[in-house]
Amino acid sequence: MVRALHRVLLGATLLSSIGAAVPAAGRPTAAQAPAQGARARAAAIVAKMTLAEKIALVHGLFPPMAKGKTLNELIPSAGHIDGVPHLGIPLVRESDASLGVANQIEQRKGDVATALPSGLATAATFDPAIARDGGAMIGAEARAKRFSVLLAGGVNLTRDPWNGRNFEYLGEDPLLAGTMAGAHIAGVQSNHIVSTIKHFALNAQETGRTVVDAKIGEAALRMSDLLAFQIAIEIGKPGSVMCAYNKVNGDWACENAHLLNDVLKRDWGYRGWVMSDWGAVHSTAKAANAGLDQESGQELDHAIYFADALEAEIAAGRVPMARLDDMVIRYLTGLIETGAYDAPAKDAQAIPYDTHAEVAQRAAEAGIVLLKNDGDLLPLARSAKRVVLIGGRADVGVLSGGGSSQVRSVGGAPVEIPLTSGAASSFARVTWHASSPLLAIRAAMPQAQVTWIDGSDPAAAAAAAKAADVAIVFATQWTTEAQDVPDLSLPDRQDDLIAAVAAAQPKTIAVMETGGPVLMPWLAKVPAVLQAWYPGQRGGPAIANILTGRVNPSGRLPITFPASAVQAPRAAPVGLDRLTSAEAQAAADPGHAGDHQLASFPVDYAEGADVGYRWYEKTRATPLFAFGHGLSYTRFAYRNPVVTGGAKLSISFEVVNTGKIAGADVPQVYVAREGSATPMRLAAFRRVTLKPGQATRVTLVAEPRILADYDIALPGWRIAGGRYRVALAHDATDRALVSSATVAAATMKP
Repeated sequence: MVRALHRVLLGATLLSSIGAAVPAAGRPTAAQAPAQGARARAAAIVAKMTLAEKIALVHGLFPPMAKGKTLNELIPSAGHIDGVPHLGIPLVRESDASLGVANQIEQRKGDVATALPSGLATAATFDPAIARDGGAMIGAEARAKRFSVLLAGGVNLTRDPWNGRNFEYLGEDPLLAGTMAGAHIAGVQSNHIVSTIKHFALNAQETGRTVVDAKIGEAALRMSDLLAFQIAIEIGKPGSVMCAYNKVNGDWACENAHLLNDVLKRDWGYRGWVMSDWGAVHSTAKAANAGLDQESGQELDHAIYFADALEAEIAAGRVPMARLDDMVIRYLTGLIETGAYDAPAKDAQAIPYDTHAEVAQRAAEAGIVLLKNDGDLLPLARSAKRVVLIGGRADVGVLSGGGSSQVRSVGGAPVEIPLTSGAASSFARVTWHASSPLLAIRAAMPQAQVTWIDGSDPAAAAAAAKAADVAIVFATQWTTEAQDVPDLSLPDRQDDLIAAVAAAQPKTIAVMETGGPVLMPWLAKVPAVLQAWYPGQRGGPAIANILTGRVNPSGRLPITFPASAVQAPRAAPVGLDRLTSAEAQAAADPGHAGDHQLASFPVDYAEGADVGYRWYEKTRATPLFAFGHGLSYTRFAYRNPVVTGGAKLSISFEVVNTGKIAGADVPQVYVAREGSATPMRLAAFRRVTLKPGQATRVTLVAEPRILADYDIALPGWRIAGGRYRVALAHDATDRALVSSATVAAATMKP
């Protein structure tokens, strides 16, 4: 969400285990909040409320602009909703999140938090346990800082590689993204606070995000973006769903009755509340009747729609009183089910930052992807005596993405560069976490002379590389909420720098700190490439451990890297050709979009459900690096696969570490019906860690909705009976082990 902080002047003991931050005496008992009893309890509370008390709970303040609107303390943060003390309804404070407890542009002076690596890095682990640990950690810190709600759980699928917010999310596949998001949400909520899931739905680009109209068919939407949300909600049970800025098939997402009432609440039986994104509300009666339960950050909307205006619409009969009651019941249900109601965050507590930093480092190490390693250049040999690091500000830290997910991290003052232009200039800074790869590599290689130069002069960089035994170029691409990148090239002529270094030094390694895929015109001449993403506050040691072999790389790409921009469904960022720079900035800031009276423009998602790697298979395009790709310093083999059909499709096989060191592998199962033109889909995966020579038997069961197609005539999921191809694979293009089995026909509810 945008934080229009340019419009205002902004003048923290956890228990020893993450996720157990609530004193036992404060935890709700099983009798207080069973799944079916929470709503009944909430309804009984609402029955005692006055109209004014109900109205007060369905709109929230944006603290930086809410001075004088409450007698309670306002913590500079995302949101604030007063409680109703005489009924025991707690005050709720909300913080931006996903990668940590956010404090973008230091709203809270001196307040720091643990910064996880980017969402794509977590997704690249293919490990729900790592996602859950990260969620539990940031949830514990949020509670210690007196927050009740974390605006976490970003699960929007990557449809375009230049989306400025891709780094926050969990990739292009609905099964992977939904599984990882659900685990992350469950981790957050283990602290008895609420996590949202966002942004519902199809917030797939940042340029023009408040005016774009996402166009897609019902079946395709159910099988892609909505499936990711559905899986994540089933696993994580988030207390709240945040609706998006954009339109979906003609209606704003926050007043889209089909999305909110039909899909979310009717078909999926969702019991919690729907909150708006900050500045995403456009009406009163339509939004309320369409299923929006709470207006968030009301000061960022063009009007306050859910206060006096809502009361007037109720009085006029245009919004039924029963709808208002349901809005409040859902809000209280979300708080009760997560434990935030009975054990509200009240007192600031000390935080074990050292322990939490280890969580962040484990996630970074597991998510770094070794893309290329010709001649086994990596890990760095102990014989290397002269190592030169070039570029990327590797002397001071590691890059992070911009926007509402920005964490002011523990471990030293970050390096920040204010923006002077662009849609994100009002609330984002280009920021490096103070975690120096240079210092970390020096510590990991005490036998070597490790130096750094800035890379501003390619000729000087080439000369330094030639004089060294190994050259490591750190390439960076900063991306941010509110604006998409104009193209997939590395900025500031870094491609030329890498090419010059590689021409001078055959032992060149490229370390990529990027928000997503970038083109690599120099790839054929660079023997080793490491995709480090935005690696978080312990990124320096994580990168050093991978480069030196202290940690065996195990990340797998959660997103396809195209060989050229034209391989993507849309060959350029949609909106950059439609909006002037002033309009693009306005369309990123919901608080000002209406001032320019910008017209909506459509984006046709012609790829439908065939997102990411499915699109590449469908169009027979060969990517630069495939979804699921990732190398290791050891080798893995799959042996003796046995595929079983019938009521469910499963595959049992052996995974063997055939190399000489321990490592982790991610077997992936892709399926498609024989004779169908539908691309193969990821139906199951598992991360497996093995010692050298060790073997283990793994059984994976295909997610039924991946086997199925959505049938709008049912409506629901339909598995066509017949033969299915099953690929046991190392990545989305691997077809070395393909079997088949007969699957029984079946239908499932929406």
